[in-house]
Amino acid sequence: MNNQRSFFGFIIAGVIAVLLIAVAGFYWFFGRIPVKFSTLISQPGAAIFVSKFSPVMVSLLVNPDRLQAIEQQGEISKFKNSLLAKSNINYQDDIKPWLNNEITLAVTSQDIDRDPENGLQPGYFMALSTDNPEKSREFVEVLFSKRALTGTNLEVEQYNGVKLLYDYPEIARLTEIQNPKSKIQNSLAGAVIDNFVLFANDIKVLREAINNVQAPDLNLSSYPEYEQAIKELPKGAVAVSFLNLPLVAQWQGLELRESTYNSQFISLVLNSQGLLAESTFFTASEVVPVSVPLSKPVGALQYIPKSVGLAITGANLTNLGESNLAKLWQQGTATIYGSPEEAISRWLKAVVDVKNHWGLNLNEDIFSWVVGEYAIGLLPNPANRNPDWVFVVEKTPQLESGIARLDQVAKNKGFNVSSLTLNQQTVSAWTELTATTQDQADVNFEAKIRGAHTTIDNYEIFTSDLGTLEKILSSRENSFLDNPNFQDDVAVFPKSNQGYVYIDWKKSQDILERQLPILKFVEVLAKPLFNNLRSLTVSTYRSESRTLKGGIFFNLGL
Repeated sequence: MNNQRSFFGFIIAGVIAVLLIAVAGFYWFFGRIPVKFSTLISQPGAAIFVSKFSPVMVSLLVNPDRLQAIEQQGEISKFKNSLLAKSNINYQDDIKPWLNNEITLAVTSQDIDRDPENGLQPGYFMALSTDNPEKSREFVEVLFSKRALTGTNLEVEQYNGVKLLYDYPEIARLTEIQNPKSKIQNSLAGAVIDNFVLFANDIKVLREAINNVQAPDLNLSSYPEYEQAIKELPKGAVAVSFLNLPLVAQWQGLELRESTYNSQFISLVLNSQGLLAESTFFTASEVVPVSVPLSKPVGALQYIPKSVGLAITGANLTNLGESNLAKLWQQGTATIYGSPEEAISRWLKAVVDVKNHWGLNLNEDIFSWVVGEYAIGLLPNPANRNPDWVFVVEKTPQLESGIARLDQVAKNKGFNVSSLTLNQQTVSAWTELTATTQDQADVNFEAKIRGAHTTIDNYEIFTSDLGTLEKILSSRENSFLDNPNFQDDVAVFPKSNQGYVYIDWKKSQDILERQLPILKFVEVLAKPLFNNLRSLTVSTYRSESRTLKGGIFFNLGL
């Protein structure tokens, strides 16, 4: 029983294992990985076994030993050994001799027998490519023989010309006879078909996998959105995943309150500096991009100081609320949190604080008049828990009314709007005046600057304080646009894109952890990745009428 639980625990844990190896674990490899490192296969061959109605499929497209060969700390070996520790399986002797260049795992259904009355038991499937079918067939037969010695009931079946082996523990078999409606746990099914070794947690799953091969219109390879994603798969992807989003929501017991996007394809690509996670979302409806794709760097970045920890840049915020990005945000947050507003309150506390403190309506007071380029920067402030900020907007006919709207917001907060000179530049400042009385005859006023803005060339620059604005006016040669780290990171994305979000991890970590408490939990799960993270950059760069494509680049400082 323990051996059986342990082995199928290996299959289930494998879904997590592939993702951990592909994301968090890759940090070990970068210092030693050749620039020309590439995979030997271009797409998951096991997709023919997976139904196009499966919630999720994940594939590692490189032999784990190839990864292990280029890392020197032995972490992959430790991981494999710990995963197989209680299964009486030795990776070196039992699996390595035949394992080839693909490991695919899938959740095939949310309930194998489609009978909710006896509880939900998801179907799990794993396919391992083999370059020695005879050796792998021997492994499968020995595995089931060992399991039979521990008290399972071994069955052999010929199904559509394929030899299937499967078993149930004795206690589960007795329970099934006494109560056919009971859910049978801890069963295992296995087979070898051509160049793949197959395992599943139920014989029904394995039969379905064979049916999927023999009826091509049933398998994932024939699914139009998957076919399109595979055609566009980046060269050298080391791992891929395909998710049917409505079915993933059902599998996780969530209600898909918004359903704009119905599937997602993810690929992971290594390069000499880091890891690019690229994602494509598919929808059957028409969605519009945030803005026309940009073909050159946003000029507003020249007024963002080089010392910023976080920078956001793009163009045109007027249709942000109806854009493809907004639809994706609404779908994800409504499904997980019940509403976008609840997600904002949990994840983006800083946005809520600014809105509440200033009485802002972001759509009406800011987004409605930003029709040109824009850039936002957050600068660490050692003397203040809250960062300083910069907001640069390209001059357009709508700018004047936008400034008037913000000035009115400041007045509504009780601030004075006044002019002053800074570095021979006329500046408008939002000033809070406080009376200070030392005695009845001596009344003074203390002025605190709550914000300032000025015009330079073709841009309006807003800052949180005069010190930040002075830094911009006196050090224009030290602009973020010339930051070599930023230039290296954005080079991995297509030149035509919708802008970037750039995070310098060391400068922003404290700020982000204060505003996003859940981030600390994420850092623990992916500690190796975050320990070596220099920066991460997000971009969207293709927005056809029914597709949204973008990526996240993790720069690991090599």
